[in-house]
Amino acid sequence: MRNWTVLLEKSRVVQCAVGERSYHIFYQLCAGAPTTLREKLNLKKVDEYKYLKQSCCYSIAGVDDAEMFRAVTEAMNIVHISQEDQDNVFAMVSAVLWLGDVSFTIIDNENHVEITVEEAAETVSRLLGCSIEDLNLALSKRHMKVNNENIVQKLTLTQATDTRDALAKALYASLFEWLVEQINKSLSVGKRRTGRSISILDIYGFESFDKNSFEQFCINYANERLQQHFNRHLFKLEQEEYVEDGIDWAKVEFEDNQDCLNLFEKKPLGLLSLLDEESTFPNATDLTFANKLKQHLDTNSCFRGERGKAFTVRHYAGEVAYDTSGFLEKNRDLLHMDSIQFLAKCKLSIPQTFASKMLAQSDNLESVPYRPSVADSQKLSVAMKFKGQLFQLMQRLESTTPHFIRCIKPNNLQLPAIYGQELVLQQLKCCGVLEVVRISRSGYPTRMTHQKFARRYGFLLLEDVASQDPLSVSVAILHQFNILPEMYQVGYTKLFFRTGQIGNLENTRNRTLHGVLRVQSCFRGYQARRHASERSRGVLALQSFIRAENARQSYSSLLRKHRAATLVQKNLRGWRARRYFIKIRKASVVIQSGIRGCLVRRCAGNVDLLNVLREFESKKEADGDQILIKASFLAELQRRILRAEATVREKDEENEMLHQRLQQYENRWLEYEQKMKAMEEMWQKQMRSLQSSLSVAKKSLALDETPRMSDSSVEQSWESNGNHVGGGSSQQLAAAPRITGREMNASMSVIGRLAEELEQRSQVFADDAKFLVEVKSGQADASLNPDVELRRLKQNFDSWKKDFGSRIRETKVILNKLASGGGGGGNESSPNSAKRKWWGRLNTSKFS
Repeated sequence: MRNWTVLLEKSRVVQCAVGERSYHIFYQLCAGAPTTLREKLNLKKVDEYKYLKQSCCYSIAGVDDAEMFRAVTEAMNIVHISQEDQDNVFAMVSAVLWLGDVSFTIIDNENHVEITVEEAAETVSRLLGCSIEDLNLALSKRHMKVNNENIVQKLTLTQATDTRDALAKALYASLFEWLVEQINKSLSVGKRRTGRSISILDIYGFESFDKNSFEQFCINYANERLQQHFNRHLFKLEQEEYVEDGIDWAKVEFEDNQDCLNLFEKKPLGLLSLLDEESTFPNATDLTFANKLKQHLDTNSCFRGERGKAFTVRHYAGEVAYDTSGFLEKNRDLLHMDSIQFLAKCKLSIPQTFASKMLAQSDNLESVPYRPSVADSQKLSVAMKFKGQLFQLMQRLESTTPHFIRCIKPNNLQLPAIYGQELVLQQLKCCGVLEVVRISRSGYPTRMTHQKFARRYGFLLLEDVASQDPLSVSVAILHQFNILPEMYQVGYTKLFFRTGQIGNLENTRNRTLHGVLRVQSCFRGYQARRHASERSRGVLALQSFIRAENARQSYSSLLRKHRAATLVQKNLRGWRARRYFIKIRKASVVIQSGIRGCLVRRCAGNVDLLNVLREFESKKEADGDQILIKASFLAELQRRILRAEATVREKDEENEMLHQRLQQYENRWLEYEQKMKAMEEMWQKQMRSLQSSLSVAKKSLALDETPRMSDSSVEQSWESNGNHVGGGSSQQLAAAPRITGREMNASMSVIGRLAEELEQRSQVFADDAKFLVEVKSGQADASLNPDVELRRLKQNFDSWKKDFGSRIRETKVILNKLASGGGGGGNESSPNSAKRKWWGRLNTSKFS
């Protein structure tokens, strides 16, 4: 991708014809820039810029400039131009627009100027990264070296305006070249990988307007050169190839444009040479240039001088009249070295890049015959630069295989579905298309070497011709397919076919190849399916073995884990079961001992007490004497009562501790607070009622035992004081201690068992309640419902309480009977009543 056309079109940056827009990017930037970018570049409306107001054409029907700007940014992203570089590019475009608004102020009588410090100058200096002083120095002064002395020349208004416009054009041209380089870098990736590339040259063709200026002059010159290349490839080289290969061929005449090219390129009297020569004269004008052309080129058949500044050139496509107005100015390229040095001093990187490239081009120009020395390289005109780039383009085209696409303009109105026959015919004649068609119809456009033809179509022969030479194979192919002799010719190295003849061979070849490929595809498909089936079976077998082995290993691992888990679970469950069993067994033993003791005490108490009561009553009735109890037996009974009371107090304390623990659990778990508190209060009431019943029973027994102990102690005291009793009374007294001892032992046994059962039951119910609280809170693991078990525990406690109360009542009845039987005779003033009162006093004083 080259950039040689920008040399011609950059003048459009500063000059636009009426009704013709400048470069589209200016309008797209002003219409589609986002708010942040607009503020950064200080953009205005399109009609406010001086460079864009000249044409008075700000929009095109059906074209959305804002949408096109977004398309441009997307394209720059596609070619991998960074966001920073994109911002710099748009900054340079904005700087070009603002340069057109930079104005000058005259400072003296000689029309010398300086820039006006206003918005335009400030914006340009900010966008380029320079100071206003440097910008003023670059646009209003010029440094020259005369006789090794540096001279500073002040510029006039016209010179400063030209310098400003030249700087704008140079900025835009350099920006265009930089973008081309970035695109080439992005596209060169494929070329580096393959070593091949495709280049596209897009050129409209010959231009002829009512007024043709320097741009049309260069464009038509380029078209003449390209037409020469076109003629050479389609006419000269092709006919030369026919002659070299010995083909019977009638030469086709065509119009050659070499004379017109000589008019442009001949030295020293060619159009380009005379233009460069006149551009070097300081006092030369466009009129002097036109007169010089008429003076030296009137004898040329392709040139005709006109009146004034005009001249006419007879091009390959027809005659074109040119107006020399502006030729010299456009050809000089007014960018001075001061402007390049000014760009090099800018702080931004992209203007510095432009300056360094300009300096490098001036120092490293390729040596070609038509270029001046390196010292004068900076003074090269636009025409010379254009000619040099055009020659480089032609060298590149000569080294490649060209393909031509002719685009025909259907009408001048730029409207669809309108076909101008005369305009189209004129373009066909100008482009040489008619001659190309004529030579193609009369010639042999399709050609192929014997080796390639035999290699491509040799397999279509019916017999084996592998040992024959390529020419024999080619002739055999032509005879087999009955190709008419006038439709082809056999050359020394190639076969030449007329239009359409090679198509029959291609169709036959394609059908044959299609059949062969069909057979091959079926056979290869069969082989592939068989191979895939075998491989699939092998893969399945291998997978089955591997999966089976994996499954066995996994099963073995799982089995070991299962056995280990079972063992752990067994031990854990066994330990829990043993602990639970031991706990239950202990509780059961305690309950059983309590129950059995209660039952034994109940049965033994009833039987023994009744027997003792009967024997006592019978003997009392028989003897009628008082019963004396030994002091040692009474002391033993008293010790047992004291131990029982101490045990009851300890159990009461333990019971209180259990209640406190239950209350703590209730406080920790608010969910059961009210329920457990109510049950605890109920149990406490029931316990107190039982304890009170037990205390009543103990007091009743104490009341019964006190008279007996009092009798024995009184009797002993009497015996010690010398008081005697009768003989019959002594026998009764001897038998009385034995009967009374059994009764006392039975009574104490019953009361002890009741106290022990109360203690055990209290402990069991407290433990059960604690365990249920732990299960409910999650502290203990058990497969039971704590609510159901709590209700069941309450029911058990209620039934036991009822049974225990009944047994206490029975014990009280028995004790009451013993107490009533021990009184004897029913006499209130008897010694027994006196003893009972004394025992009551003794007992009361003791336990108080």
